[in-house]
Parts: sequence; C-alpha cells; structure tokens
Amino acid sequence: MDEEVGTGATPPPFRGAVHGDDLDAARDLYEAQYPGEGFRLDQLDRPFEYRYAAVGDGDVSLRTSEFHGSARGTADAVPEYVVSWLVDGHGTVDVGRDEVALQPLVPRIAPTRAYSFDFTDYRQRLVHVGAAHLERLAAERGDVTSGPVTFFHAAPVGEAALRRWRAVLSETTPVLLDLAAPPLLRAGANRRLALAVLETFPHEAGRASAVALAPGAPVAPGARRLALAVEYLHEHAHEPIGVADVARAADLSVRGLQVALQRALDVSPTVLLRQIRLDRVHADLSVATPETATVGSVARRWGFSHLGRFSASYHERFGEHPSVTLRS
Repeated sequence: MDEEVGTGATPPPFRGAVHGDDLDAARDLYEAQYPGEGFRLDQLDRPFEYRYAAVGDGDVSLRTSEFHGSARGTADAVPEYVVSWLVDGHGTVDVGRDEVALQPLVPRIAPTRAYSFDFTDYRQRLVHVGAAHLERLAAERGDVTSGPVTFFHAAPVGEAALRRWRAVLSETTPVLLDLAAPPLLRAGANRRLALAVLETFPHEAGRASAVALAPGAPVAPGARRLALAVEYLHEHAHEPIGVADVARAADLSVRGLQVALQRALDVSPTVLLRQIRLDRVHADLSVATPETATVGSVARRWGFSHLGRFSASYHERFGEHPSVTLRS
C-alpha cells in the first residue's frame, strides 16, 4: 500500500446511530447533517419513524438513512462529496433545475452546489467523502490543479463504471466497518473508494475545470465536449479504445479533440489515456501485496505489454518503481 504522503494521520474512526419517532428531533438531526433552508418534514398516513447511522472517519464514511415520512427543502453546498442510492422509496434531487429521480440501487452523486430535494418514505445508502481527501486525489490524478471538483450529477453513468464502483464498494466496506482496522489498511480503503468516485461519476477535469461557472450557468459547448472526452477516457480506460472512439463520444472530430486537449491539458489523447492507465496500475498496486499480485499481471491488465518501457513511464510519473509500490 502506498504511503499517504502529505495527508497527515488517518482521522480517527467513528460509529454512531440514532432513531426515533419525534419529528422535531429528526429535523434537528437532518438539518445538522445536511444544512440548508426550508427544511420540512411531514408525517404520512402511517406512524412516523426515522433511523440514521454512520461509520467511518473524516475522509470516508458509510451511512444509512431510513425515513417513514416526507422530507423536502434545500441543501447547501458542504465540504463533502456524497454518493447515494435508494433501497426503496422515492427521492428527487435538484428539483426544478437538473432534476434527477433516484432509481432503486442505482448510485448517483449529489450536486456540488446548493440544490432542492424531495424524498418520501425511503431507505437510502450513502458514501460521504471529505472534500480535502477527494480533492487531493483529484489533483494527484490531474483532474484539477487544486480546489473543488465539479461533478455533472445529472449525467448518466455507464454500466461498466457502475459494476466497477460496486466491486470497489464491496471490497472496501468490510474495512470501513471495522473500527479496529489498522490505520494503513483504512487509509488504503479510503483512497480506493474516493478514487472510485472520481473514476465513476462524470466531472470536469484538467485545466478546463479551472474556468469556474456560476451555479446554474450553462456549460460552454466546447468545455462540455472536452469534459465528455476526458470522462470517456476514464470510463473506458480498461477497454481497447482509440482516438476516434473518444472523439465520437464527445461529438468532436479527431483533430478537434487533439487541439482541445492540447490547449486545455497540454497532452494528446493517447498520452492522457496512458496516464490514466498508469494511475489505475498505481491504484491497484497500492492495495495489492506480493502474495496476491505481480507487477507484470497488473501492468498487462491495463494494456502495458512491454514491461521495460512501462517501468520507466511508471517511475517518471510516480517517482518510484512499480515493485516498490507493490511492496509498500
């Protein structure tokens, strides 16, 4: 597992749960967890009950929310990135703007700005990732130079990306639930899940994201197409894609894609894809051990057949040889 350079100690883990049948107590809880305005809770035609539980630490936590009633209001932007999915019930986010009706068992990332919501009689699972943790990883990957990551919460997520998300969530959940897990093991699980957020959910990437948009402002067509191209590269990095595939997905010509990436990120599509795949190798080696994987098997999984050239590129990008990452 790689060292958590510059991140400080892993935050202390916590576990907590609260439940009851008092509307005022529920309102106080949810307003504290998701601050905003116009928060309204109502009882339906059945006894009111709520339950909220969380486990994890300040970097990543898993949460459950069960609410037998209706809840609506406006949530403020907070220093967290939240992925959620319904187990049952009904929920709509960003009401009146880029509305998303949540589907059972389909994860969605919450808007990264203030938004209105409307939920009724629901059970929900959530993953909270601290802003500082995710933004540091986004900067490491080259998604942003620094600062917030803007996610396109209404953009669809491909089935392949969702399968990878669920696999990472399944593999990291036992560690996150274990308050006695060694700090390095927990830090590795936190890192994998935060990286999975970046790899799964479409967001503005590279220097294109430095052109900040006011909340609700339309995205310039060129910037949106560039973002789509980068998102396609991240989502399909495990597939044998070519430049023409990326250009087609972003509704650009091959030449237009090359020029846009060169201007925005100072890279070609091929170089960016290689960097993304190197990052995937690094992430896999960081959580593997010499007993469970070899450098060659992981490199080949991500399309690197010439191990000498791969090792040199890896060392140039990460400052260490892949075998060192695997043994750390």
